[in-house]
Amino acid sequence: MGLVGAQKTLVPVLRAKALDTRLPDPILGDEYAERAMRQLDPGYDRRPFGAGQLGLVAVVRAKAHDDWARDFLAGHPDAVVLHLGCGLDARVLRLDPPGTVEWYDLDYPAVIALRRQILPSREHATLIGSSVTDLTWLDRVPRGRPVLVVAEGLVPYLAETDVRRLLTAVVDAFPAGQVQLDTVSVRAWRTSGWDPALRRYGTRFRCGFDDPAELAGWHPRLEYVDEAPMNDSPVLMAKAPATVRRVYRLLNLVPGMRRSSRIARYRFGAQPG
Repeated sequence: MGLVGAQKTLVPVLRAKALDTRLPDPILGDEYAERAMRQLDPGYDRRPFGAGQLGLVAVVRAKAHDDWARDFLAGHPDAVVLHLGCGLDARVLRLDPPGTVEWYDLDYPAVIALRRQILPSREHATLIGSSVTDLTWLDRVPRGRPVLVVAEGLVPYLAETDVRRLLTAVVDAFPAGQVQLDTVSVRAWRTSGWDPALRRYGTRFRCGFDDPAELAGWHPRLEYVDEAPMNDSPVLMAKAPATVRRVYRLLNLVPGMRRSSRIARYRFGAQPG
């Protein structure tokens, strides 16, 4: 596939979303993920699922981002969506926004090339092959409209300086909007070099935050709104197989584990009353 480093993590994430469709009551129910994974690996579901950090918790994360995005687009049908580090996620197909929304899926050129092969195209959805830190891609995006930024599974793989530059550039470029991202704790970042799942893919985290609200302090227009649960998500505990639930209950007893991964939402500019 020509993927390197953190790009390789899109495969286990896609696999988790595909396997979710086989649960009696799926968390996300993404049939696009199932079909895409079947193309990449026809026998993907004949091996043990496992309960690692790139398991069903990644599906919970995707659902949280979907729910927030759906709410934002309901109130902003003229929005521009920047889906950063999109990987092989079919969010634009799942949410099916109106044609008044201009959607941009951005990832490395190799990822976008793979995406073109295994996911259907959609009107008003543009693919951009670029590093997210090369901010020249912003020149291709229309301004003057509210923006929704979804950065799922991206921020921990960027240096803090790059995250700051990215957030600042987006807030400066648009009149108003919502930013959704997920982070890991400082401890998870600093110990990621020993994480067997990350080592398998030849990557590690490059930044971490114990309080995601501190990112709002990087720009005077940016405001922290709230968080969604991840490792202790009620939907995870309700819908995951019993073995996975037991693993996460045990993991969440480890100091710092419960909040080692956080899903955070921010806003800026004028908001509807």
